[in-house]
Amino acid sequence: MFGRSRSWGAGGGPGRSSRSIHSLDHLKYMYHVLTKNTTVTENNRNLLVETIRSITEILIWGDQNDSSVFDFFLEKNMFVFFLNILRQKSGRYVCVQLLQTLNILFENISHETSLYYLLSNNHVNSIIVHKFDFSDEEIMAYYISFLKTLSLKLNNHTVHFFYNEHTNDFALYTEAIKFFNHPESMVRIAVRTITLNVYKVDNQPMLHYIRDKTAVPYFSNLVWFIGSHVIELDTCVQTDEEHRNRGKLSDLVAEHLDHLHYLNDILIINCEFLNDVLTDHLLNRLFLPLYVYSLVNEDQTERPRISPQVSLYLLSQVFLIIHYAPLVNSLAAVILNGDLSVIASKTEQDAKNAAKTTVRCFTKPPETLERSLEINKHKGKKRLQKRPNYKNVGEEEEDDKGAEDTQDDPDKAKGTEGGSKGIKTSGETEEIEMVIMERGKVAEMSATVVAEQNTTDEEKTAAASVNEPNLSRPFLDMVYNALECTEEDYYALFVLCLLFAMSNNKGINPIKLERIHLPVQVMKEKNSYNQALAERLIRILSQAAQADGKVRLATLELGCLLLKQLVCSSDGCIIKDVHLACLEGAREESVHLLRRFYKGDEIFLDMFEDEYRSMMSKPLNVEYLMMDASILLPPTGTPLTGIDFVKRLPCGDVERTRRAIRVFFMLRLLSMQLRDEPETQLPLTREEDLIKTDDVLDLNNSDLIACTVITKDGGQVQRFLAVDIYQMSLVEPDNKRLGWGVVKFAGLLQDMQVTGVEDDSRALNIIIHKPASSPHSKPFPILQARFIFSDHIRCIIAKQRLAKGRIQARRMKMQRISALLDLPVQPSTEVMGFGHGSSSSTQHLPFRFYDQSRRGMSDQTVQRSVFASVDKVPGFAVAQCINQHSPSPASSPSPPSSGSSSGSTGRCDSVTASTTSTPSVVQSPSVRSGRKGRRRVFSLSEADSHGGHWV
Repeated sequence: MFGRSRSWGAGGGPGRSSRSIHSLDHLKYMYHVLTKNTTVTENNRNLLVETIRSITEILIWGDQNDSSVFDFFLEKNMFVFFLNILRQKSGRYVCVQLLQTLNILFENISHETSLYYLLSNNHVNSIIVHKFDFSDEEIMAYYISFLKTLSLKLNNHTVHFFYNEHTNDFALYTEAIKFFNHPESMVRIAVRTITLNVYKVDNQPMLHYIRDKTAVPYFSNLVWFIGSHVIELDTCVQTDEEHRNRGKLSDLVAEHLDHLHYLNDILIINCEFLNDVLTDHLLNRLFLPLYVYSLVNEDQTERPRISPQVSLYLLSQVFLIIHYAPLVNSLAAVILNGDLSVIASKTEQDAKNAAKTTVRCFTKPPETLERSLEINKHKGKKRLQKRPNYKNVGEEEEDDKGAEDTQDDPDKAKGTEGGSKGIKTSGETEEIEMVIMERGKVAEMSATVVAEQNTTDEEKTAAASVNEPNLSRPFLDMVYNALECTEEDYYALFVLCLLFAMSNNKGINPIKLERIHLPVQVMKEKNSYNQALAERLIRILSQAAQADGKVRLATLELGCLLLKQLVCSSDGCIIKDVHLACLEGAREESVHLLRRFYKGDEIFLDMFEDEYRSMMSKPLNVEYLMMDASILLPPTGTPLTGIDFVKRLPCGDVERTRRAIRVFFMLRLLSMQLRDEPETQLPLTREEDLIKTDDVLDLNNSDLIACTVITKDGGQVQRFLAVDIYQMSLVEPDNKRLGWGVVKFAGLLQDMQVTGVEDDSRALNIIIHKPASSPHSKPFPILQARFIFSDHIRCIIAKQRLAKGRIQARRMKMQRISALLDLPVQPSTEVMGFGHGSSSSTQHLPFRFYDQSRRGMSDQTVQRSVFASVDKVPGFAVAQCINQHSPSPASSPSPPSSGSSSGSTGRCDSVTASTTSTPSVVQSPSVRSGRKGRRRVFSLSEADSHGGHWV
């Protein structure tokens, strides 16, 4: 038989084989092979595997092309052969291949009719419950992948093939959740996907089965599994003070985040009775007994505990991820208003019966999930053995009414989603009744503070004070006390993250936050704020501005964000004068701190602009911050740990300078925002004022140097080089307007490097780097080209203008930084004919000239006044020549020039241009050589007058 199969596959040539392999006749032949090889042996094992593969290919082809294929497959009941092969325990090779081919088959079936054929006769469920050897990783991987593929096919029609309502059996779901705590993370992820796909199916009998028979054991075991990971995470934090085990810690944090996202995915499906059970277990078996109770030390019982910093960190993640209102409102009510009565010690007997009572305790479930599922399954079978007769007719209806009567909730009505999900039917167990009662207790506890809603602002402020003797709020007291960061901000950062997460959680009722004046994200009007919290936040800002302050930049930025959110609303800022004065004092401290690190060099300027650019382009993202496991470890001051600069303390003079710059920026911006003043001095380089590519500029009477630009990739273009105060530009004439030019490239002079070429005196190598996005990133060149001029004189002029323009641009920016720090501004010497004697020059710098030119103003008087506002800018020599007969009163006096030409000609000789705008060029030997005619620097208007030819 094996030889016949090989001859059939090889005979007839490749064309004939490819045409006949996908056909009903070939499926019949495969069926004949299976009937002749019902017993798996070493000789026919490979043949059976290839046969199964061929059958799968034919079925996928038949789904798209020939419906008779599935008719034959169903008629001959060929799935039975697959089951027989599995039950023979023929080895892992056959099992792996069978699971793989079945997975491929169900993934590629698209027609519902074909899917119904495959799912009929309950053969798929028989494969699901087959006892595979799950110790084999490959079998486990293909099995769970097969279940996930089947779950993706679930809907209101196909669910009946998997869930048997008469026997209360749902193998696809129950077999999958048994692997919820599998050591392999990919298996756990697949299980979560399967459960979510099941919960999304709006089939009431199936969902009631899940609630009655599987929800309590599954969620209780899941909560215990999550809590065990949390305790392991806390142990890792407490034993890794030297940052040696960050890899394991990061994995544990990522696992906790995955759990929270999975829980949130279940809650947002909005299956109400499942959410009730899950909320009860999360609150009473995990969040309250393990997370919240660990914030205080008054509880002397031997409960499982975690460290306070880990508790704050995990609670922040909870409020950032989960937005289900009943859960987050109850949790926030305990943190903000709970007292020690909620953690009163229980008796030992209560602790033992924690799984069956409403005791808030983190305990291990009494039974494993697999054992609980077996018990519930047998209970269901016994209950279904009762035959309907005249004595028990209507019992189900009475049970339904009784179940509904016990679910009265004073906090919220049981609304239905889509008219069906909120309906309670028969089968309510003791566990579900416990859930309902516990939800009533949680709602009662949450309602104890609702009566305070009609209090006045003064009463709210008094209630918000942490020194209020009549109120016992140990958890809230711990939160406020942790904001005292006189020594370090280790706990303060977690508290700020928790307050931010609670104030931005969409599920929390804003009244709960407003009652104690916590920051609320959206408030139309606000008359008061939490003064105690504001004072603590301002103290954090003041501590950050101290030279020896150990407040990290992440803590500072989050404190600024919360303070702004606390005192600002859509109607304006309501901060009191005394608090604003304290904030101004902190800002002054930041100015004094930065003065200590101020250095009038290029490195300081680069750091100053880099920090501002980084702060504005990458604001603090609290969600990303709380994903970083490194902040759980004590703050470190060395960059060798690889921790981001804003999350650790500075190391060395350079990082201290950067920190001082960032503190100055944050406090300055916060102060101006609270005072509602616009920022006019930062950034030093405003993007909206820079010349950009494709801008059309009026370059009449501007000095331009013709050059050939050879790029790094070999491209060659002809351009005119123009030098501004802060930028250099490459332009070409505008073919529509005489004297106008189109910018083809523009770059900042301060980021430019100019070097000569050894073997060519007419060429320059010019590199302009893009400003780095971070201080550790490598600069990226936006221009790297060789500029070739017509002679070496023009090359020297261009090099001097670019080099001196770079120096002058940096000097001007350093003077602006000095003005920001209230330092005396030292007048710089004249560079490139650019002086600072005019008081109006500092008012119009840096970009007013191009603000006029780009608008295309035709009034020459206005343009000349703008020219005159800057003393002697490169390229304005011709303008000076034109204005000799009617000089502008605002212009500063220029050196006398005996060789200046008449302004009526519209052009200027190179000597005149050099004398007027670049006196340093006149001093060079090449200028004194007397070759005036060969060294002419043409303007763009002159190039146009020569017929548009490049000179």
